Amino acid sequence: MQEIYAALILHESGQQINEDNVKKILSTAGANVDDAKIKALVASLSGVNIDEALKEAVSFTAQPTASHEKKEEKSGEEEAKKAEEAAAGLSSLFG
Repeated sequence: MQEIYAALILHESGQQINEDNVKKILSTAGANVDDAKIKALVASLSGVNIDEALKEAVSFTAQPTASHEKKEEKSGEEEAKKAEEAAAGLSSLFG
């Protein structure tokens, strides 16, 4: 999980998310550096729009309740499915 936090710090500060930068953050914080996890994280984030993934994660937590109209439920289900797919990519890294 600490590798993901390091990637988010890099993203927020406008730095490139690569193995060396993630290692620098983790080692500076005194955390254990696991090269395999870092390599997998960097590879999985390649080509991912992190801002969009974060927006989807936020929208997933703010889903409409069942008391809304069916039309809203369908769009909510579609958003939930997209958010689950985005989360599955990251969670598979740490099996």
